[in-house]
Order: sequence, then C-alpha cells, then structure tokens
Amino acid sequence: METNEKLIRNRVQLMGNLGKDPELREFDGGKKKVRFSLATNERFAYGEGQFKEDTQWHGIVAWGKLAAQAAEQLRKGSRISMEGRLVHGSYDGKDGQKRYFTEVVMTSFQVVESSVAEAA
Repeated sequence: METNEKLIRNRVQLMGNLGKDPELREFDGGKKKVRFSLATNERFAYGEGQFKEDTQWHGIVAWGKLAAQAAEQLRKGSRISMEGRLVHGSYDGKDGQKRYFTEVVMTSFQVVESSVAEAA
C-alpha cells in the first residue's frame, strides 16, 4: 500500500473536562490567545473486578476568534470535544535551563452535555 504524504496530518481529537477557567490574553493589534488545561480519563480493568482510572492532562491553546469564543463559553469543569494539532517547543527558563513542552493548538471545539448515564 502506497502512502500518500498529502493525507498524513498532525491531528488530535480529545474529549475531556477543563481543569480551570480559560485564561484569555489580548496582544497589541487585538490578537487574542486563550490557554487552558484539559483532563481526559480512561478507565480500565485489571485483576479480578478491579478498575483503575488514568487521568492525562493536556495543555490547550487557541488563537483569534476561536480564543474569544472559548473564553466566553467555557469554564472550569466544562466537558468538550475538540480537535487540534500537536505542537512541540522549547524555551529557556529563568534558571537558564532549557524547558520542553507539548501543547495542542485547538482548531475547533464543541461543548458536550453530560448525561446521567455518564455520571454513574
């Protein structure tokens, strides 16, 4: 099977809950950026009838109109379904050490209503 490189994409889909209210920043010229953390949970069985829940935290960032929309509509605990792309980067910390990060640049989101069945 041939791989068509045009079809290979950096795409992430997540569903989870916001860990805190989104932080909106506005830059000179009116450009907006929002940042928040998203928790995803996975429950799995091990042993006999034992279950464990694994929570992963993801740093999310959005720009422009989507940033303003997220800041307006989302709050701590909001459950969302979102798409974006992974971005890796680095910066020099105040202590001079190089720090590395991975975040998801959000391209779309939808608020998901929790059902009674999910809460059980």
